[in-house]
Amino acid sequence: MDIAEPMLLPARSRSVIEPRHGSTPRRAPSETGRPTVCWARHLDEVRQAQRLRHEVFAQEMGAQLPAWLGAGEGLDIDRFDEHCEHLLVWSPETDDAPSRVVGTYRVLTPAGAQQAGGWYGETEFDLSPLHAQRHRVAELGRSCTAADWRQGGVILMLWTSLASFMQRNGLELMIGCASVPMHDGGHSAASLWMRLQQPQWMAPTAMQVKARLPLPIDQLRHDLPAEPPPLVKGYLRCGARLLGAPAWDPDFGVADLPMMLDLAEMDAAYRARLLKA
Repeated sequence: MDIAEPMLLPARSRSVIEPRHGSTPRRAPSETGRPTVCWARHLDEVRQAQRLRHEVFAQEMGAQLPAWLGAGEGLDIDRFDEHCEHLLVWSPETDDAPSRVVGTYRVLTPAGAQQAGGWYGETEFDLSPLHAQRHRVAELGRSCTAADWRQGGVILMLWTSLASFMQRNGLELMIGCASVPMHDGGHSAASLWMRLQQPQWMAPTAMQVKARLPLPIDQLRHDLPAEPPPLVKGYLRCGARLLGAPAWDPDFGVADLPMMLDLAEMDAAYRARLLKA
């Protein structure tokens, strides 16, 4: 798949995403007939990302999203969205279907976090050990891909654009939560956490954080052969580190693992692939 160079969004005090006036134009078809990637510039583009998030999180995963935040309209919206940059992968337009958002990430920059009053992750964790690093941190979140586009190409497009954004804006640390489903009540998530507590996968003690609503590890099984979800596995392969034990998110029905990636410590093979360096 071709990776179109995304528009670089400079750090700013607040989001400048504007509503688009008049009828929503059709996106220009990709010259290669392949997906393209860009940063949202208009509200209708953000709405497509929020619609995909609702489709994946609520309809597919069963998350309980508040209706007053858009769930009643088929959207996943929270108070952080207006302060975030939204990265979008668009499907190619065909004779049978218009282009649509099939993959997304949102990024909360230091300026955005200041406007939002903090990071989203602070609703789940005490992130005070990271406060001294705020000026060089981007928080990633709400990552999802449409079911019919879950293959390596879309993820690579997202990660390449994220790495370029970080590098061009002088940001060095990525933080975020990687979710583990709790369909079995949390036993697999607890078993996975016990398996992942290895020195090579843990952040330095001084940077480790605590969950506000911890997954009750001691009350759950630890002996299941749990495999990390693809996103967790991908982060660890890149060189990301776990910041602590998982939090329980009852609304989304998942256990959230806090993670951090220092671009300076990224695995050399992934650095060459994502940063072209």
